Amino acid sequence: MSAYRLVVVTAGLSKPSSTRLLADRLAESTVRRLGSSGGAVDVTVIELRDLATDIAHNLVTGFPGAQLRAAVEAVTRADGLIAVTPIFTASYSGLFKSFFDVIDHDALAGKPVLIAATGGTPRHSLALEHAVRPLFGYLRSVVVPTAVYAATDDWGATGDRHTDGLPGRIDRAAGELAALVAGRGPSEEPAAASAEPVAVVPFAEQLAALRV
Repeated sequence: MSAYRLVVVTAGLSKPSSTRLLADRLAESTVRRLGSSGGAVDVTVIELRDLATDIAHNLVTGFPGAQLRAAVEAVTRADGLIAVTPIFTASYSGLFKSFFDVIDHDALAGKPVLIAATGGTPRHSLALEHAVRPLFGYLRSVVVPTAVYAATDDWGATGDRHTDGLPGRIDRAAGELAALVAGRGPSEEPAAASAEPVAVVPFAEQLAALRV
């Protein structure tokens, strides 16, 4: 059986980064869940801060550098994706958005994705629902129900009777992603594209057929 390909995209700018820390915790929990069912997992972590120059050049020229091309290929071939961004001005970071702008809009269709974010205050937590989730909805990814937001005060907090602590939310989201990934099974290498052209019926002919 092939190993599952789990790709983690983290858009933290500092080093060390709370965004990377959250990404690592989510990946560890997902690997543990997949491993408990006997699956091997290959994890690739993509630090967008290392690709910032390549991303900017690609947006201007349309040509990705070697590192960016490898990162895009890893994301598009992944069986599951964990995407983590810091929240700036109530939305995802520009670096995070720019990376997904250079990926073909059809490349993530149907792909299981766990979204997460970090910020200094709980006030930004809804950015996951009004900004990050719609982004992956547009890309037609399958986003897990539980999105994980970690404010500064969440690290080490135990939660309350209404809300799980950060470790509980991480485990729940990782379980949802692992279930989706395991349900699809490890992907094989993409098959070669068919050489047969696809017949396209002009729109005017389609309308004419409706009038008959």
